[in-house]
Amino acid sequence: MKISVITAAFNSATTISDTLLSVASQSYSDFEHIIVDGQSRDDTVETVKAHWHSRLVINSEPDEGIYDAMNKGLKIAQGEIMGFLNADDLFADSEVLARVSKAFKDPDVDVCFGDLVYVTQDMCRVVRFWKSGPYKRGSFTRGWSPAHPTFYIRRSALERLGFFDLNYTLAADTEFMMRYLETGSLRCLYIPHIQVRMRVGGATNRSFKNILRQNCEIFNALKKNALAYHLVLFWFHKIVNRIGQRFAAMRSK
Repeated sequence: MKISVITAAFNSATTISDTLLSVASQSYSDFEHIIVDGQSRDDTVETVKAHWHSRLVINSEPDEGIYDAMNKGLKIAQGEIMGFLNADDLFADSEVLARVSKAFKDPDVDVCFGDLVYVTQDMCRVVRFWKSGPYKRGSFTRGWSPAHPTFYIRRSALERLGFFDLNYTLAADTEFMMRYLETGSLRCLYIPHIQVRMRVGGATNRSFKNILRQNCEIFNALKKNALAYHLVLFWFHKIVNRIGQRFAAMRSK
């Protein structure tokens, strides 16, 4: 069962080596690693080529942003199972894809996801522990979302439910997962392991303005997917969840 790991990159030369090494070191060997580069102006492509192996695919051309790049990766992918790993993130250990493969051995499972930790740029300290927990119907209306870099889908699900909606600039990943789990009613499996280490400083979290903008997009996504929500309860659950993630990070030190 081939797994396609898609990495969207743009000017990522300083971090992508860690990403590449973490994928190449997986114990599960039936995978391809697709790098979709937005025609970087730094040494991203050269860095990728320096880590060349037979399961690495490079596509470098202009794109319309990270979600457009992810859609390109999905169209290139040859795997039965597909997921994403950002160009400044890395797999938590060498067994990540083995756990994903095990989840999809059940033919009824269409989606799986796990946990993620946010770490400092030097990777030395955990600052937030995103424990996704099992999905329950209606969870997105209460501010819940699984960690997108741990989210894997079966090809048949993609063919039925489609790609990232490029009308969303900061929350297309949330809308994508919402559509698959809430609207698509796919059977999913939660993997209770830390799957990804993510460096802090992503586009959404760079400013309070972006955080508000992302949540406005999430509300629009809920409406698009015909999911009724209570604004106060949404924020209450989301804030409690974020506080819990911070405390969990403190306990993990």
